[in-house]
Amino acid sequence: MSRSSLGPGRDAPKPEPDSIVVEGAREHNLVVDRLELPKHRLVVITGPSGSGKSSLAFDTLYAEGQRRYVESLSAYARQFLGQMEKPRYERIRGLSPTIAIQQKSASSNPRSTVGTITEIYDYLRVLYARAGEQRCYQCGGPVGARTAGEVVDELAALPDKTAVTLLAPKAENRKGEFRELFAELRKAGFVRVRIDGMIVRLEDVDALEKQKKHSIELVIDRLTINTKDKGRLTDSVETALREGKGKLMVEVGDEKVPRVYSEANACPTCGIGFP
Repeated sequence: MSRSSLGPGRDAPKPEPDSIVVEGAREHNLVVDRLELPKHRLVVITGPSGSGKSSLAFDTLYAEGQRRYVESLSAYARQFLGQMEKPRYERIRGLSPTIAIQQKSASSNPRSTVGTITEIYDYLRVLYARAGEQRCYQCGGPVGARTAGEVVDELAALPDKTAVTLLAPKAENRKGEFRELFAELRKAGFVRVRIDGMIVRLEDVDALEKQKKHSIELVIDRLTINTKDKGRLTDSVETALREGKGKLMVEVGDEKVPRVYSEANACPTCGIGFP
């Protein structure tokens, strides 16, 4: 649209900002240097207790949106509305009038929340259950259960002649001599273990320093990938999961970090179980 079509002395209206920009927010324990939130999108603010979620959503964005809206009204209208205090911030741009819904149920009716009354709650449950990826709260890694078949398929997809070592965790950062463990492994016919990062023959080790913490992995097999014959790989993976009580470590070629698999719904790195 040209300037002349709007009439003399009139400018074209400025386009609405497509985001809300918050700079220098310091409300309660909230510390935000700069934050940009897209408009016309579902935005979820999440985090541990005390991290400032409510301070950002209610005490900053909602309070400032309400305050600006009330200030735009006439003095007569403002006398009937409560005036909210101005939050602590340096600049907020792109903020429209705001509405906040109290975070509690005022009724015992099962359809008493925004999610249930709009019927979006059931769909969100399915979305999180089916499309969501569960993550470990400690290390941030993916959480999930893997079957022996899935592990075999993943390893078999490696290039031919890739060297892999399969290990079954037996002790992780634990004190003890482990005499009985070594005796049981020798009796079961196993040949090698890895103790604190070093592979040794079981016949050469009797006991460890009692007051020192040790990590012990049983060496199940060392082999090269052969895509035409997965029999040995399958047997070794199943043995490793059995000896490792559902957990398996695999060193692959030149990869510096071992791959960790678990049959339980747990973090394979931290060992934390999840429902």
